[in-house]
Amino acid sequence: MALSDFGPDGHAPAPMDLPLKLWLGRLAHGISPASVTLAYADWLSHLLASPSKQADLAASALRKSLLWRQHVQQSWHGECPLCVEPLPQDKRFSPPEWHAPPFGALAQAFLLQQQWWTEAMTGVRGVSRHHEDVAAFTTRQWLDMWSPSNFVATNPQVQKETLATGAANLVSGLANWSRDALAVLTDGRPRGVEQFMPGQNVAATRGKVVFRNRLIELIQYEPTTAKVDTEPVLIVPSWIMKYYILDLTPDNSLVKYLVTQGHTVFMVSWKNPDGPDRDLGMDDYLELGVMAALAAVQSIQPRTRIHAMGYCLGGTLLAIAAAAMGGSGRNPLKTVTLLAAQTDFQEPGELGLFIDESQIAFVEDLMADRGYLDGRQMAGAFQLISSKDLVWSKLVHEYLMGAHTPMTALRAWNADATRLPARMHSEYLRRLYLHNDLAEGRYRVAGRLARLADIKLPLFVVATERDHVSPWQSVYKIHRLAASPISFVLSSGGHNVAIVNPPTGPAAHPQASYRFASYAPGKAPADPQSWLDAAAPCAGSWWPCWHDWLRTHSGGRVKPPRMTARMFDGAPLAAPGSYVHLG
Repeated sequence: MALSDFGPDGHAPAPMDLPLKLWLGRLAHGISPASVTLAYADWLSHLLASPSKQADLAASALRKSLLWRQHVQQSWHGECPLCVEPLPQDKRFSPPEWHAPPFGALAQAFLLQQQWWTEAMTGVRGVSRHHEDVAAFTTRQWLDMWSPSNFVATNPQVQKETLATGAANLVSGLANWSRDALAVLTDGRPRGVEQFMPGQNVAATRGKVVFRNRLIELIQYEPTTAKVDTEPVLIVPSWIMKYYILDLTPDNSLVKYLVTQGHTVFMVSWKNPDGPDRDLGMDDYLELGVMAALAAVQSIQPRTRIHAMGYCLGGTLLAIAAAAMGGSGRNPLKTVTLLAAQTDFQEPGELGLFIDESQIAFVEDLMADRGYLDGRQMAGAFQLISSKDLVWSKLVHEYLMGAHTPMTALRAWNADATRLPARMHSEYLRRLYLHNDLAEGRYRVAGRLARLADIKLPLFVVATERDHVSPWQSVYKIHRLAASPISFVLSSGGHNVAIVNPPTGPAAHPQASYRFASYAPGKAPADPQSWLDAAAPCAGSWWPCWHDWLRTHSGGRVKPPRMTARMFDGAPLAAPGSYVHLG
């Protein structure tokens, strides 16, 4: 792709600008400084023009100061009520060491300050909603940076550990920090990921690569039952990370579960793109990805319709494909399953903080040099969204307490990031996130409108309760967009953990639960909360529920299809294939 192809109006990033933009990108972890500056300027200018808001904030500061002084005086004479309770998800000050003076006073001062800044950053009349969210989010990041839990001098747990070990924890913490810093500087991988290599103890379900083009390898997994459902299952994962999130260890592999339940399973493994792939766009991912995979499955199982499942971005792409085929009269699909996949991006949760013209133009400039977005830049955005858990808790646990967090299969997969082609990522951000073309009926595939209302196939949609990537209320909007009977599941957990949720075995989550309800087209409650109130909770994993649903929509049981031996570079290629190893 030429630089002139970038942007909504064909404007290219000027070559003279690129060195500065690249330097700013590294300094700000891919966040546009202009976007943040505009947000604060909007907030501050309206705050200065609002004496009533200023008066409210001054009064709040005085009340909080008096409450804190009263708490400090009473805390020295025994237990006293807290001035402010931390948010339910904030566990930093839960240990008993934080309840004794003077550390309790430090924690309360921080929480009161955090509460005051929340009041200050929200509710200022005239500030745009997007700017308010960006300014409040950025302020929250700065406050979390200065939490008393992050420093030896103000963290009683760290002080207790330091006295108990003779400062060995700080020595170990320094070694941990040095190791991580060296990995960042040398583009190395986290320690321990070598224990989880695809094809060995992850992505180990037996199968063969049966199709390959410049963008995907298609894996067909070996059957383990004498009979299988007539219709195969085709899985389209997200291309932000490697496909084997759905085929982790044998204990938590969704692929293995499906195969043992008598399903023929095909999996798309996306190539990790590089500079020469910069011109690959959304249409290429559709044609070379979903459509090519469907055609390959049909060539192996002719005259058989397909249960297609898409996860995250793969689900969004699958919905686009289903919409395009639904309006054309040529549809090889029997059902569609979407896992944590948005089709309406009007309310994308905290990821929307990084979506505006300034931010997208900044990302396009960063991609112009190499032709792709590095996966670590995308991972950095996700870390910012959950910085309390992913950044600061790690600082305390590993660098101050000197502990070592064991590597797990899921953490190793999370470190196996992939790149995103410049054209595709720009189109995805603009057409879906910024302009919401798919939900609003403007998305075109090969010049034709792809309307979600043309999807009339049975849909099985899974959302997750604590999802920062695809908020469940946003995923729920598929009910008003597709003309399909929809079975909707809300699974406990976050974007990955709620999906990788085996029903039995050592990897099963003992507290796992889900809610499930099915509605005819147009009959589901318009309000997600009304759906939640009506859907009864069920204990355990949603996997058996999906299996039963697939079985209900199956045409019967047949002998497994033949595993065709395809030759690649003169030899057959076993799962997990070659693309999964491209770094």
